[in-house]
Amino acid sequence: MKKQKISTHRGRMVFLLSMLAVLCIGAAELTASYFLAPELFARVTAPLRSGARAAADWFDRTAEQWSALTAKAEELSSADEQTAGEPMLSDRDMLIDPSLTELRSVNGEEILTGGTIPLVYFNQSDPEWADKPYGSDNIGRYGCGPTAMAMVVSSLCDEPVTPSEMAALAAKQGYCAKGHGSYLSIVNGIARAYGLESKAIGALTVDAVYDTLLAGNMLVALVGPGHFTGGGHFIVLRGVTLTGKLLVADPVSDERSLMEWDPQLILDELSASRNNGAPLWVISPPTEK
Repeated sequence: MKKQKISTHRGRMVFLLSMLAVLCIGAAELTASYFLAPELFARVTAPLRSGARAAADWFDRTAEQWSALTAKAEELSSADEQTAGEPMLSDRDMLIDPSLTELRSVNGEEILTGGTIPLVYFNQSDPEWADKPYGSDNIGRYGCGPTAMAMVVSSLCDEPVTPSEMAALAAKQGYCAKGHGSYLSIVNGIARAYGLESKAIGALTVDAVYDTLLAGNMLVALVGPGHFTGGGHFIVLRGVTLTGKLLVADPVSDERSLMEWDPQLILDELSASRNNGAPLWVISPPTEK
């Protein structure tokens, strides 16, 4: 038995040494042909170079796809799930003052007054589109993102865009997160698609919010559990009152859209996410050419 093992071992060593010799001889021949017969060298090594390029391209594509998937996962993991539901906290102590803001019907559109500019208001629960698709979900439960962006675009651009139209565009461009609402990239992506400027506010302070709104901009906010939602929710900040309160447009509540809000309360309830400009985006009107 021992002799058999020794014989097997010797056989393996002979085989390995033979293969090494072949590789060395082959390498030497390739090296020689590189200098003495470059055309032959090119033909012999062409399949290797082609395979190496294909492998490199495959690794590049895989890395890009993995990076994109990782970025999407980070968007979801850092944002509260956006589903229509009851707020975590009661808003009964907030004020409603018709002299400051009201919901008017103008030329067939619902307009919220009193803000930076009159805002075209949509509610995602409106029967006209609540059951319309947002990807494989529906707008009524998961569509606060496209509804908020429909309000912003309809108010800052020439043509109104309904939540159902915006949901279709957002889903087509990959902003719908199945069973969760919207990827945070929806804000910058949709703004860019309509020629609006969108960027993170920078400082999350009351003064920064005041300065942004008083300069004629709007703010899209991603809020977490509190007075607007029990999970995650997009709302629009649309104006400042003379007493320093904020006016909002809540895609799921007409009543909350008519209330005055303490600016620090809203800042305190912003999402902890810091991806893609969250939790507070400045949306500026299109630049006149």
